[in-house]
Amino acid sequence: MPPFEDTAARLRACRLCRDSPLYGPPLPQEPRPIIQGSTGARLGVASQAPGTRAHRTGMPFMDPSGVRLRSWLGLDEAQFYNPEKIAIVPMGSCFPGLDAKGGDKPPRRECAERWREELFTGLPNLDLILVIGSYAQAWHLGKLEGGLTGTVRRWRAILDEPRRPRVLPLPHPSWRNNGWLKREPWFEAELLPVLRDEVARVLAV
Repeated sequence: MPPFEDTAARLRACRLCRDSPLYGPPLPQEPRPIIQGSTGARLGVASQAPGTRAHRTGMPFMDPSGVRLRSWLGLDEAQFYNPEKIAIVPMGSCFPGLDAKGGDKPPRRECAERWREELFTGLPNLDLILVIGSYAQAWHLGKLEGGLTGTVRRWRAILDEPRRPRVLPLPHPSWRNNGWLKREPWFEAELLPVLRDEVARVLAV
């Protein structure tokens, strides 16, 4: 399989969901695939899809969700946006557009089907993948028992499974999940300290 950089370059020129959509209407705006990484990356961030600000800037998580995520990880912007260390691979690489309520639509299914396996095959040095949200968790972990909450609650068992790279499930850092975070205080009390330790260890290599 080709190295990550070659696959990412071809992905950035992809227009499948705009010109030849397989699921529903075409992407409502010009594609702007947003992805980060290199063959040597040690930490993977498996996210959902770029939002409106990421679409405008061309930078993943360049919004309040990114501020919260970097706080969770204990990283500053320079560390987070270092492609030699961190690969950011969303389920859908382009902003999917807004639904009738003003929220982001789900990631385009075409993107993961066409590109995801090849992208991760090109990341042989990953030690840990953070799977953010139910779409990424379903792809990386299979059927979710108990939905997102049940999956994140089992984070210790999932992290300890004998797989390589290891996987750690997280909720999306969006403000829309403020209520979830208040209802699940164990997340900040128990999971986040381990998350920061794991991220520091992986990136120190």
